[in-house]
Amino acid sequence: MYQDVPAVIRKGYGVSKKGIVLYLHVHQPWRVKDYSVFHTASEHEYFNDTSGTDRNNGKVFLKVAEKSYRPMNRLLKQLLDTQPDFKVSLSITGTFVEQAELYAPDVLEDFKALVATGRVEIVAETYYHSLAFFYSREEFERQVAMHKEMVERVFGVTPTAFRNTELSYYDEIGKWADQAGYKAVLAEGWDPILAGRTPNRVYQPPGTEHIRLLTKNYRLSDDIAFRFGNKGWEQWPLSASSYEQWLNEALNGGDIVNLFMDYETFGEHQWEDTGIFEFFSKFVSEWATRDDVGFYTVTGAAETFDSAGELSMPYTVTWADTERDLSAWLGNTMQHEAMRHIYNLEADVLRSGDVNLIGDWRRLQTSDHTYYMCTKWFHDGDVHAYFSPYNSPYDAFLYYMNAVRDVRFRLMAYHGSTHGDL
Repeated sequence: MYQDVPAVIRKGYGVSKKGIVLYLHVHQPWRVKDYSVFHTASEHEYFNDTSGTDRNNGKVFLKVAEKSYRPMNRLLKQLLDTQPDFKVSLSITGTFVEQAELYAPDVLEDFKALVATGRVEIVAETYYHSLAFFYSREEFERQVAMHKEMVERVFGVTPTAFRNTELSYYDEIGKWADQAGYKAVLAEGWDPILAGRTPNRVYQPPGTEHIRLLTKNYRLSDDIAFRFGNKGWEQWPLSASSYEQWLNEALNGGDIVNLFMDYETFGEHQWEDTGIFEFFSKFVSEWATRDDVGFYTVTGAAETFDSAGELSMPYTVTWADTERDLSAWLGNTMQHEAMRHIYNLEADVLRSGDVNLIGDWRRLQTSDHTYYMCTKWFHDGDVHAYFSPYNSPYDAFLYYMNAVRDVRFRLMAYHGSTHGDL
């Protein structure tokens, strides 16, 4: 009965409880196989590695499905069925849906069942998990539209919140999302940006009218996503009661705690034998049965809580590495060259009208490709090595650029010549 009452009035009646926004990101890239220079101009399949390597997309997907997607989907469905106040937000990339349809349709059906409960929100993003916003606004908007169409077709809902790839965000993205009609946008709650403010409030991007900005509480998120299974961590093993106490302390100075992390945290990054599933089940169950706190979707939090004021991010912030910038994807010459070449092909690729060629070009925009080319060796080097299916960043670059070179050869069949050289 209170749904249509403005938030400020609901607060007066004591309806708006402090709580948690749990947001999980679901993604799998199309990894480039060992595509050598001898394949170019003769073999146009870049992603279908049928060997036993970590570039075999089907093998990787099925492994992660068994360790993460299936058990986590079952757990979420159980919690949604038994805890009426539990809510969660997901973003699901188009490349994930493509692979699920091909390799594990049951996983996709499980996600559909979660959304069908009415308490699982799908957050909008780029279909191909790309950094297109920083290279081509037109391509970015095409991919967001493709993602919206996919979500409506597959899940039967329309997204009302937005996150950019890798949680990359600055003020211009907030303005774009506001003009596009979204109610909420997500960003990292990075200390230099917050400048003493808490990430546990709802903010408004400068220059916007309606949209709200939710910032990740990276400390409490990373306690689960990165530190949970680390036996050298001083808080190991983390109990649900200890974590709940930390959340209570965070809410002393705010309205919500935004817990943002990869879906694969559960079972893949943190293996089952760490106790991650048992921890999550106990933590959610205990929190959901309390009368004084609750769970919110991203959009639900944006609609419920008043803005604590404008929060400006004049430069790009992401959720990766110690710098929280784009250096994980655009920190060296190889990465910049890869992106320069792929986006230089935009006009010629689209003009070809070749659906397969356009699809390959867009798959090559996925941010994971340049992530694999990262050459950081210190604080974040182990993380990059863990996620990369290649022996070195240089192998990732060479295979990728050979694929881009072949795209250029294919374009010659349509146009005779293309912009740029490789």
